[in-house]
Amino acid sequence: MKIAGMDCDLPVYPINDQLSIAAFILFDHTELTVKVAEELLKKAPDFDIILTPEAKAISLAYEMSKQSGKRYIVARKGTKVYMGNPISVDVQSITTENIQHLYLGELEAEAIKGKKVLIVDDVISTGESLKSVIELCEKVGGEIVASCAVLAEGDASKRDDIIFLEPLPLL
Repeated sequence: MKIAGMDCDLPVYPINDQLSIAAFILFDHTELTVKVAEELLKKAPDFDIILTPEAKAISLAYEMSKQSGKRYIVARKGTKVYMGNPISVDVQSITTENIQHLYLGELEAEAIKGKKVLIVDDVISTGESLKSVIELCEKVGGEIVASCAVLAEGDASKRDDIIFLEPLPLL
């Protein structure tokens, strides 16, 4: 498929007997990351800070931060000793077998409080991960101005409350 004007081959993996997904992983695609960041920033409203869930969208959030000059924060999947009074929410993603948790440390929470937040992810599918990031942001007092992703998978492509570049069909 074409994403941000670039040809991308996405490998297909089964989720169960009736459903497969095309895997979109930006980690080792620097040029594509730069392009999709540029295109998403064109569509994004004014914001103060970027919030992204760990881990697959970190390179995208970094590049959007670099291009926009705005800070990015990662909602972590685990706590670290340096996080101090972590705030958490639960998340159940289509690509993860077990319930996970997302955390923000008190310094990150303070940085988000009262700020216009742009949520950034690689793919929005069922919306469960997105809901968790929204919940975490609201819990610490951030004002969400938009949620964006490179791809909207399946029914997510019919949503009008997210910004995305291309639809990704479920197979």
